[in-house]
Amino acid sequence: MAETPAKKPWEIPRQKMPEQDPKERARNFREVPYGYSSEQAVAEAKRCMQCKNPPCVSGRADKKTGEREGGCPVEIDIPAFVGLIAKGEFLAAARKVREKNCLPAICGRVCPQEEQCEKTCTVGVRGEPIAIGRLERFAADCERARGGISPPPKAPPTGRKVAVIGSGPAGLTVAGDLALLGHEVTVFEALHCGGGVLVYGIPEFRLPKEIVRKEIEYLESLGVKFEYNAVIGKQETIDELMKEEGFDAVFVGTGAGAPSFLGIPGENLNGVYSANEYLTRSNLMKAYDPRYDTPIARARNVAVVGGGNVAMDAARTALRLGAETVTIVYRRSRAEMPARKEEIHHAEEEGVRFMLLTNPIRILGDEKGWVRGMECLRMELGEPDESGRRRPVPVKGSEFVIDVDAVIVAIGNTPNPLIPQTTPDLAVGRHGTVIADQETGATSKKGVYAGGDIVTGAATVILAMGAGRKAARAIHKYLTGRDA
Repeated sequence: MAETPAKKPWEIPRQKMPEQDPKERARNFREVPYGYSSEQAVAEAKRCMQCKNPPCVSGRADKKTGEREGGCPVEIDIPAFVGLIAKGEFLAAARKVREKNCLPAICGRVCPQEEQCEKTCTVGVRGEPIAIGRLERFAADCERARGGISPPPKAPPTGRKVAVIGSGPAGLTVAGDLALLGHEVTVFEALHCGGGVLVYGIPEFRLPKEIVRKEIEYLESLGVKFEYNAVIGKQETIDELMKEEGFDAVFVGTGAGAPSFLGIPGENLNGVYSANEYLTRSNLMKAYDPRYDTPIARARNVAVVGGGNVAMDAARTALRLGAETVTIVYRRSRAEMPARKEEIHHAEEEGVRFMLLTNPIRILGDEKGWVRGMECLRMELGEPDESGRRRPVPVKGSEFVIDVDAVIVAIGNTPNPLIPQTTPDLAVGRHGTVIADQETGATSKKGVYAGGDIVTGAATVILAMGAGRKAARAIHKYLTGRDA
């Protein structure tokens, strides 16, 4: 009898990650996916073709524009760590990831791999791409659970001091990379704990705060110092850090934490929140925990305006806080929604409703000043705008009202102006972003670098980390005259 030919990698189904049941998880804040078992991780890793010139790392040129797309912004040697998992060498795989990424447990959970490394996976050309993000999470979780975190070799001290303003993903990446290169790094964080948007913006069910805390402990083990409740621009300026505190370079990674609003009547009613405030109350101030007295809207019928990941986070949080109905109101169609497909899928599974091609024009209140409804307008899609998505156009005479008692506005954030206002020679763009070189993070002020959302506006965790990695290399060269 002839042997059955071995299946090609793209013919082998991608391993599904076990998850909490949607009905159960919609009422708790525990993490939704359970993660791979060892057997699942090995099986998934064995699908990798071990490409000699891996496009999952370097990206691939778009056939139409010629521009590179996909790839890993922090340059992880993906075939190497996946190959180690395939051999069952899980701790070695985690160490391989940490050579390039100081936050693997975080990236494995919240990085949009489908738009980065998995988008250009060779196996994905003919089948489902390798689950690179899930394997990264597996390796990091295995390291934490089994052997503790082992840092890569650290360079001898250089005697140079670097201040990092903000402990979000960009700032943490810069801090970790520069510490390994031998520099003395101090991170200044305005909040009482580290992590930035990772702790105040992303819910527990997507990124447990214990994971963030452990990653920060890892950076502390490298010698990174953290100063909390430190509002740079108030207690000290950048100039004072450099001239009086003796810092040789400064990295600005203060993110984009100032909320944007719709600019429609009724936004000042009780029961209207920015997603930034709503999620901060729940995530950082633990409003979901009855042991804390943090006030938050515990409404019956909630509308969330927006179509990004933040909107999904707010909607799924509202469900868990006891809402009977939660509705995403988005002015474009599903095809234009910027949220990750996985987040949209999870929201739908949990019972979040989607009201698409709908634009709010007025929030209605009762005689006591509380939200009682939202007037909306039907939309249709016209020609593409500057974002490349089709522009929503109002349908005349299509006004209607939905009954809600809370509205959460999730249409984006803008940079906090404090650093630019207190650093006169720091060039700023028209939207309040700091102008910085795309490849080095260098700003108009000598010795000052910037990266992440403060430069790009609200974007993803991994893009902020990629900017941090580039800035760390440039800072090292500025301080030592040598390439990292």
